[in-house]
Amino acid sequence: MTLTELRQRLRALGALPLHEGRVLRQWAQGRPLIDGARRWHDDFFPQRVRADLPQLTRDLAALATLQSQHPAEDGSARLLVGLQDGQSIESVLLPRDGLCVSSQVGCAVGCQFCMTGREGLVRQVSSAEIVGQVALARALRPVKKVVFMGMGEPAHNLDQVMEAIEVLGLHGNIGHKNLVFSTVGDPRVFERLPLGPVKPALALSLHTSKRALREQLLPRAPRLAPEELVDAGERYARATGYPIQYQWTLLDGVNDGEDEIDGIVRLLKGKYALLNMIPYNTVPGLAFQRPAWDKAKAMARALHQRGVLTKLRDSAGQDIDGGCGQLRARAEKPVRLVPRGAAG
Repeated sequence: MTLTELRQRLRALGALPLHEGRVLRQWAQGRPLIDGARRWHDDFFPQRVRADLPQLTRDLAALATLQSQHPAEDGSARLLVGLQDGQSIESVLLPRDGLCVSSQVGCAVGCQFCMTGREGLVRQVSSAEIVGQVALARALRPVKKVVFMGMGEPAHNLDQVMEAIEVLGLHGNIGHKNLVFSTVGDPRVFERLPLGPVKPALALSLHTSKRALREQLLPRAPRLAPEELVDAGERYARATGYPIQYQWTLLDGVNDGEDEIDGIVRLLKGKYALLNMIPYNTVPGLAFQRPAWDKAKAMARALHQRGVLTKLRDSAGQDIDGGCGQLRARAEKPVRLVPRGAAG
C-alpha cells in the first residue's frame, strides 16, 4: 500500500479531504483510528468509512511489524521491522526522541563500508511502509524527529519518500526541519526538495574531500566532485534557512588524516553547514576499522579551531553490534536483487 492508494481507498468509501486528514493524522501520530473512550469517529466519519475502520486499522498495522528490538546502553534501540511480503528492514529509535527510518530494502549505491550496500537493492519501501515505521515507533516511545538515514538511498525512491515526508510534516506533528533527508548527492534531490509543501532538512554524505577517494568509497553514487556537492548543498541551505548536515563516517587510516582536515576547511569554512563526524561502526568481514575515540576527538577539535562547526557523534548501538544492515543480514538469507536500472 502507498499513501496514494490509502487515500483512494478512503475516497471510494465516501471520505472527504477532512476525513482523509483525520485518518492520516491519527495513524501517523501513533493514535488509534477507533478510540473507544471518545467515540468521535461515530459522529465524524461517513458510515462506509466507519464500517471499514476495523479492517483499515489491521491493514495499516500490518505494513510494518516489530520482529525484534535491540536496546543499547546509549538509549537507542535498533528495530528489525517486518514487511507484508516477508522482507525486513531496520529502524532505529534514537536518543532524544529521534527515529531513523529505511526507504529501501537494501541499497544500490554500494558504499564500500556499509553492510546494506553489500547486499544490493531488493525493492523499494512504499510511502505507507515508511509512515508505518513511524507509527510503529510511536507505539514504543515519543518521536519528534525522523531522519531518512536507514537502509537505502532515499533519492532512489524519491516519489515515495517525498509522499511520506509530506504526510509526516503536514499530519504527523513533526517540524519540517526535524525531517532530515539523507543522500549521497543525487542531483534530483536539489531539484525536487524545494518544490514540495514540506521542505525537509538535508544531510549530504561527504565522507572525504577527495574526489577519487569518494568515487572509490561510494562507487555508484553520482559523479559529483565534493566541491559540486557542497555548492548544491549551500544553495539549498540558503533557500530553506536550514543548515546542511554533512555526514562523515570516520574510517581509520582512510579519511581521518591531516590532509582531510585541510580539505574539510577548504570546503566548509564559511558555509551554512554542520559537519557530523561519526566513527565507523565496524562490520565483520569488511576491511575498514573504527578509529580510536581520542583520534576522532582531536580531529573534531582541530576543525572547530579552524572555523568549521563540527559535532562528533557516536553511531547508535555500538554495544549491540548494530551497524545499519547488520540486523537484517543476520536475520535473512540473500535474495534475488532488483536490476540496477530499477533503482531510479
